[in-house]
Amino acid sequence: MLELDAVLGRQIGQLSGGELQRFIIALTCVQEADIYMFDEPSSYLDVKQRLRAARMIRSLIDENHDTYVICVEHDLSILDYLSDYICCLYGTPGAYGVVTMPMSVRQGINVFLSGFIPGENLRFRDEELNFKVKENVSENVKDDSDAVRDSKVIHEYPSMTKTLGSFKLTVQKGIFKPSEIVMMLGQNGTGKTTLIKLLAGILQPDSEESMDEMPKLSISYKPQTIAPKFMGTVQELLYTKLKESWNSSIFKTEVLVPLNIDSLMDNEV
Repeated sequence: MLELDAVLGRQIGQLSGGELQRFIIALTCVQEADIYMFDEPSSYLDVKQRLRAARMIRSLIDENHDTYVICVEHDLSILDYLSDYICCLYGTPGAYGVVTMPMSVRQGINVFLSGFIPGENLRFRDEELNFKVKENVSENVKDDSDAVRDSKVIHEYPSMTKTLGSFKLTVQKGIFKPSEIVMMLGQNGTGKTTLIKLLAGILQPDSEESMDEMPKLSISYKPQTIAPKFMGTVQELLYTKLKESWNSSIFKTEVLVPLNIDSLMDNEV
């Protein structure tokens, strides 16, 4: 049901984030329990796998009406598909939280989006969350040929392969330009994270010759899974890594304020 057949012979450490998430969901579902709890089960999963995981969780109720399921989730479409009742949480992140009484799925989602609880006449957010579809976005965007002509620097990465157990990733030669954002789309386990790690130098391709052709650039890498090891506060970690520059006005306005890091400064990492 969770398409784990293809990874049965793989080492746990070689699983992608999505494959590992599906494996943990499966381990939870096969337990004999009265109450099942899932903390953000859709994280790391693509759209198809999110639906499969939701069906798996729903089947716990379908098979045995004596079971009870609690699920923490951010994806509203999966919540709509998965839930019978919804509790909304509001408050100040890192300070306090309040849980509402259970509501119907439709009412719960509308309360969360509007930021207002009619039954308690309580507003917990100043603005509503709206979904707006932009049209004619590409009117002033140049086509690819214009963008290539305007860019004086083009970086190339070579054709390469990477084998991890029974999995093999084949990468075709490609290019990228400065001031460009490239998105990668694909199902879980098809090699997106492996490619990122190859480009970042964290993994080595099967052929050493490919490494010689990699662009020589400094890289800042945010991993898929986060396992903090620093023993101390956020402020201490920033000072340790960035010395005095973390306290500069530019760093504050461009990084700390937009990401609301100030409220986390005294928290243990």
